[in-house]
Amino acid sequence: MSNLQRIIWLASYPKSGNTWMRSLLAHYFMPKGQAPDINNLRQFTTGDIRKDFFARANGGTPFVTDSVEDWMQMRTKALRLIAASKPNHHFVKTHCQAIRLFDQDVIPPEVTAAAIYVMRNPFDLAPSFARHQRCDLDTAIDMMLNPEMMTKFDQGIFEFLGSWGNHLSVWTQAPGLPLHVVRYEDLLTKPGPTMRALLGKFLKVDVDSKKLAYAIKSTSFDAMKKQEETLGFGERPPGMEAFFAKGRAGVWRDDLTPAQVGRLREAFLPVLEQWYPEMLKDTAEFAAQT
Repeated sequence: MSNLQRIIWLASYPKSGNTWMRSLLAHYFMPKGQAPDINNLRQFTTGDIRKDFFARANGGTPFVTDSVEDWMQMRTKALRLIAASKPNHHFVKTHCQAIRLFDQDVIPPEVTAAAIYVMRNPFDLAPSFARHQRCDLDTAIDMMLNPEMMTKFDQGIFEFLGSWGNHLSVWTQAPGLPLHVVRYEDLLTKPGPTMRALLGKFLKVDVDSKKLAYAIKSTSFDAMKKQEETLGFGERPPGMEAFFAKGRAGVWRDDLTPAQVGRLREAFLPVLEQWYPEMLKDTAEFAAQT
């Protein structure tokens, strides 16, 4: 493959199931027994915040900056190196929005082959995102509603998230991008058909039923939680008690107040109507309890 359009993005808002998807794909595509544990997923996939690629793009010296514009300029170079790091199509994790900043594409078409977008409903995502950000729920919801939301890592690498609704809409409406959407909730309730659609219809591979069953069993929430308890998890932010905390749908009923459900519902109603219509009635009734 001569061009650099090799990246298949594994895109999501944080805490939407990206690690789960990466593990599923690794256990399906790699030989049985050779799939990496949760701390070594870069053996199969990589991510767009790897500081070693930014250092290479910076001439071999660590890249450190407080400037988003400088980060964007270096990101474009780093992504070319990431794309070129493997000879064929390969998966790259991102939490960034597919937008333009400083006249540059955050997700450049010249390195992009396709994208898999993993989404999770905002009501269940909010408690998980609060734990991830080590903040209270109202602050986490403020972040999810913030169209300018951005996170920064110690080495000066940023992630532009924006709001949950904008993130989802920008990715799912990206012009010309071959895209497959996976709902976290569907992975929970019907993992087999959900992964068959991804593998067979989108990635165009002949689905091996035994391999798929093994991948699903090996990457169950309980299995990954046990790995974290035994091995730790390098992607867990400092101060976060557990990356794999609950991993089920419907936790919002116990974790959120009616006012918090109402805020999320009001802010994201058009997106919910398109992607989560089955939640409209329950969330409206819950929010009305205020």
